Amino acid sequence: MRFFTLLFSIIFCFQLHATPSLQPASLTCEYIENPLGIDTKSPRLGWNFASNEQNQYQLAYEIIVSDNLSSINKGIGNVWATGKISSAENIQIAYAGKALQSFTRYYWRAKVYNAKNESSEWSNINWFETAMFSQSDWKAQWISDGSKNPEHDEDYYKEDRMPLLRKSFSANKKIASARLYISGVGYYEAYLNAKKISSNMLDPGFTTYRKQVMYVVHDITSLIKKGNNTAGIMLGSGWWNPLPFKFFARWDLRNYQQTGRPCVKAEIHLRYTDGTEQIIATDESWQTSPGPITKNNVYIGEHYDARLEQKNWSDNNEEKSIWKNTVMVAGPDGLLTAQMQPPIRVTKIIKPVKIINYKPGIFIADMGQNFAGVANINVKGPAGTKINLRYGEDLFEDGSLNAMTTAATQIKKGGIPSPLGAPESLFQEDQYILKGDGVEQWHPRFTFHGFRYIEITGWPGTPTVNEIEGLRMNTDVEQNGTFACSDTMFNKLHNAIQWTFLSNIFSVQSDCPGREKMGYGADIAVTANAYMYNYMMANFYTKTVRDYSNEQQDDGGITEIAPFTGIADRGYGGNSGPLGWELAFPYVQKQLYDMYADKRIIENNYEALKRQLAFLESKAKENYFYWDISDHEALDPKPEALSATAFYYQHVLMGAEFAGIIGKQQDSIKYAKLAKEIKSSIVSKFLVPGTGRFDNGTESAQLFALWYGLSPEKDNTMKALMQEFERHNWHVSTGIFSTKMLFDVLRENDMNEDACRIAQQKDFPGWINMLNHGATTLWERWDLPGTVYSMNHPMFGSIDEWFYRSLLGINAAATGFKKIVIKPQPAGGINWAKGTYQSVMGIIKSDWKKEGDKFSLHVSIPPNTSATIFIPAKENKAITENAKQVNVLRYEKGYAIVEVGSGDYSFAAD
Repeated sequence: MRFFTLLFSIIFCFQLHATPSLQPASLTCEYIENPLGIDTKSPRLGWNFASNEQNQYQLAYEIIVSDNLSSINKGIGNVWATGKISSAENIQIAYAGKALQSFTRYYWRAKVYNAKNESSEWSNINWFETAMFSQSDWKAQWISDGSKNPEHDEDYYKEDRMPLLRKSFSANKKIASARLYISGVGYYEAYLNAKKISSNMLDPGFTTYRKQVMYVVHDITSLIKKGNNTAGIMLGSGWWNPLPFKFFARWDLRNYQQTGRPCVKAEIHLRYTDGTEQIIATDESWQTSPGPITKNNVYIGEHYDARLEQKNWSDNNEEKSIWKNTVMVAGPDGLLTAQMQPPIRVTKIIKPVKIINYKPGIFIADMGQNFAGVANINVKGPAGTKINLRYGEDLFEDGSLNAMTTAATQIKKGGIPSPLGAPESLFQEDQYILKGDGVEQWHPRFTFHGFRYIEITGWPGTPTVNEIEGLRMNTDVEQNGTFACSDTMFNKLHNAIQWTFLSNIFSVQSDCPGREKMGYGADIAVTANAYMYNYMMANFYTKTVRDYSNEQQDDGGITEIAPFTGIADRGYGGNSGPLGWELAFPYVQKQLYDMYADKRIIENNYEALKRQLAFLESKAKENYFYWDISDHEALDPKPEALSATAFYYQHVLMGAEFAGIIGKQQDSIKYAKLAKEIKSSIVSKFLVPGTGRFDNGTESAQLFALWYGLSPEKDNTMKALMQEFERHNWHVSTGIFSTKMLFDVLRENDMNEDACRIAQQKDFPGWINMLNHGATTLWERWDLPGTVYSMNHPMFGSIDEWFYRSLLGINAAATGFKKIVIKPQPAGGINWAKGTYQSVMGIIKSDWKKEGDKFSLHVSIPPNTSATIFIPAKENKAITENAKQVNVLRYEKGYAIVEVGSGDYSFAAD
């Protein structure tokens, strides 16, 4: 009897202390785990869950925040303690405690209650650290070496040695923490005691400097030595000190952006264990000397003379005789804000697949892959040896380098003439001059290129594949999606799109990494969803929205490009861009709301959107617009007026939606009424009654009508679209907008067999045609780029969204994927597909296989969400989950539909 009493007691105690069914995990602050240096006064907190059980929901939560570890370990939130909040929210929870202080680390934990009102354990302790909440928090000054830019444009192309800056200081007490707060424009690299302080490259990100300049916070605690220390900073030109050539022979960046000589503003904060603090800030006591970088530009490359290196320049044993004091300068006018998007880093090292000896003394390294970044060389030779590296995306038939597709804005021999003093062709070129001291390793610091091939001249001897590397660089966004299927060409295409997408995020989402490097609004709008299924883009796209807001014109118009470079092609007055390119500003906000449930982005930018809508309304003629760049790169004639007016309609629709989201009901009603009027006008002017055909009846025109829901004759309009595809032998003639629309329209209408038929075409025009011609990234146009068009353009990468949303079937049914739809659409002979999407609510998985009449589907649904699952099956066919029959909600259009809560499920239709 005593035995059974003891056994019962053990079981009872075990049950009392069993692991809770729902536990908070993966805590984030402003989408980042443990962010170092935020300047948001009310940061948003969130978490996912650890749970092995199905149907897990959060009934309530508690959060505690403390400014010290002792309190948080005791379960005390001395700056914020929410108490038990009855809410299912686990993301976008705005801090609402005591006012946060600058330069302070805050610790926080969360506890959740499951559907049975059972409490979890407190989560692991996370933290966030604040930076500057006010411009007055800065003690540092902008400093430079005191040099001036040339008076004559042609002199900009001569040697211009970039400055080194340094400061020695003592740290004679025990360090508790050390931070570096730094903004160096155009770019900087920072060192402490001869060690580079981080893996970041090309900091800070490009912004509209007269409005905003970003700074970065670095934890340098481990680099501080007791006693004497030396901080060193190397500056580059970046976008702040551009060359004076005119983009496409028309626009000088210096006329549209604030520019100047390289300068830096930085301060080191030392916090000692005795509670005292010390600040080492940039001022006139810092010293400067010319460095070994003799030329640098984001377009045409970098020259480095290793003979000019100064030994120990960022250490305590420098050559003091050649240093002088810095001078204070005005610096950029913009507000200093913390850089929240991920930094640019080297994300992959690529070895050449071969090195070709094209001609005596001319070698070409084939990296086997087009990408963005720089070369890294390891070389030994006599001092003064000049090694030249020239980059290109292709080879000519004779085996020579084709550098034409990446020449800066088409300035090249046979194209746009180069300006006075500049090289004949503004190719991507780097140069390294050896110092003659053993094996020398070097890569450019303040530029980046788009390339597959590197032409090498001046190499002492013959370069080998072990002496050349490609450093792939990009904003180091977290991979959020995975995809694979039984169609090997689709897998190859998906891989090419990944390389293309990563090549074009260098703090700005660009059109191409070589020729232009600019943030065109249309390119962003058509690929935003595809990017977001593949990568965590929340903070990156928040910056994108800020870039467009910074560039909003006085009359309310939005620019074609942000940061603005002067290009305003077919806009509507001043520097406003065309309607399809202006879409980036509201459309990216909508995607941040839809994908991440970010309401704040809409609140913060609503007044700017109202000004934009007022501008557009003032330019409309009886609800119509008549010109636009339209469906860029379409092969058939573009439906210019239809597309322009449809873009206007979309702007107004988003105005109505955003106003409703933030409770501006009168605005919402006003914009909804205007949208209805615009839609009526479009139908009246562009629909051919009884035919379903819109405007010129091209694939583009029909897709615009269907995607925007314009047609009162939807069946006829769809029929007309299919007739157009049949006329084109099931090939695309679409441009960048209608290509994105194509796959949305076919997915939403359960026409994936048609989508596959179009996507799988092997000849021109199409994606597989690009791959069959050796493309490893997507081209700018459907046809071969030749010597003009880029071979690394993301625009047609919108198809990658279809891989996730149709082949895998992963879709949101509510903002932030709080509700999920899994609806795989097998087609095109594909018999399996599998992949994942890391939503803000947690990881979603879809893994299906088709074998004869059998269909199996494995899904994972994150805790605190629910899902509607569409399982391909014939009417009334039995559906099992883990070998047990399940209740089917209904059968519809070839699917059995079931609803589930969170958890892992294995469905089968036998």
